[in-house]
Amino acid sequence: MTRAEFEQLLKNNEKRTATVRERAHRAHHLVNQHYDRTHPYGLHLDMVAGFVFEYGHHVLRSAEELPALIFAAYFHDAIEDARLSYNDMLQLARVLVGDSHAVLATEIIYALTNEKGRTRAERANDAYYAGIRSTPYAPFVKMADRLANATYSRTMSHKSTDSHRMLGVYSRELPHFLEAISGDGVADGRLAIPAEMIDRLRQTLVRD
Repeated sequence: MTRAEFEQLLKNNEKRTATVRERAHRAHHLVNQHYDRTHPYGLHLDMVAGFVFEYGHHVLRSAEELPALIFAAYFHDAIEDARLSYNDMLQLARVLVGDSHAVLATEIIYALTNEKGRTRAERANDAYYAGIRSTPYAPFVKMADRLANATYSRTMSHKSTDSHRMLGVYSRELPHFLEAISGDGVADGRLAIPAEMIDRLRQTLVRD
């Protein structure tokens, strides 16, 4: 899909996008979740969606699937952090996305939900990454999520905060992260990660 075609689809879905965005912001606000302890969590959701909108033309294979991708971009953390269940997401997606692609939207979110665990490694274990690699658009949204976190840590966080410290974590994790979310010989383009995003993440993680 060309960038121009994708941008036209986004324009056609502006009203739906605004509704999805508002509902996702509200879901995280209701549980008093913040980003970097200071910002409304919607800041992060908007950053992730922004990267999805910037690079989505590389992976979208059907115009009809765009609403599911929009929904997943804004709600990608909702099961993990906003006390919503898989069924909550599925029911909401049916309202905002439609029955035909509600399952796709919810499966992306489910795939991006960390496993139970005491450590970062346990929460993002092999089973977690296997689920991402096997779910259409999940690797792409995960990359948008990581790029949003890294970009914030690089450009917006105070150097004394944990968020800025995470730059080092993301940098050390980068080889494993890219391998973990990338499939071998992927035939389904919806499982692909645009090379431009990988390059941008590498550049973002370059230390001062």
